[in-house]
Amino acid sequence: MASAHSDELTALKILVAGGFGVGKTTLVGSVSEIRPLRTEERLTAASVPHDDLTGVTAKRTTTVAMDFGRITLHDRLALYLFGTPGQDRFWFLWDELATGALGAVVLADTRRLADCFAAVDYFEHRAIPFVVAVNCFDGVRDHTAPQVARALDLDPRVPVVLCDARERASGKDVLLTLVEHVAARAA
Repeated sequence: MASAHSDELTALKILVAGGFGVGKTTLVGSVSEIRPLRTEERLTAASVPHDDLTGVTAKRTTTVAMDFGRITLHDRLALYLFGTPGQDRFWFLWDELATGALGAVVLADTRRLADCFAAVDYFEHRAIPFVVAVNCFDGVRDHTAPQVARALDLDPRVPVVLCDARERASGKDVLLTLVEHVAARAA
């Protein structure tokens, strides 16, 4: 939404995507300056055959539609953040959420790196610019950014950053990296 007047706010739509349990809801919540909208439901016995809790055994809820938050980067630029659900059964929502998106953050967990391949493929096939943010749970950094980029077979121009989705400053750095990446691609 570009503005004809330089004093008006420009709002950009950003997706936060990735596999089940990688920290999408946490990232949106940690950076949002408004109370985030969350559509989380408790995990039940019915979800056991569908949700792989390997590496996230303490997880008790899951996003069933989307998360929404907003962050103002400076006087005239705000990002509207839409966190996607991570399970395959909710992927029908992704096309609607992706409509009008400027770019995306693919959140990755190196304990289950294969879970982010589908999100990477999704954005590559739709030519939506994205960055990969490796969520370093509890400070665990098993792999470097270049190692993750090689493992995901990313285009060398796709930024890979390490982050902690729980920390506002870290999440903001991820979003700034995405905005800079989108601007560089547009130039």
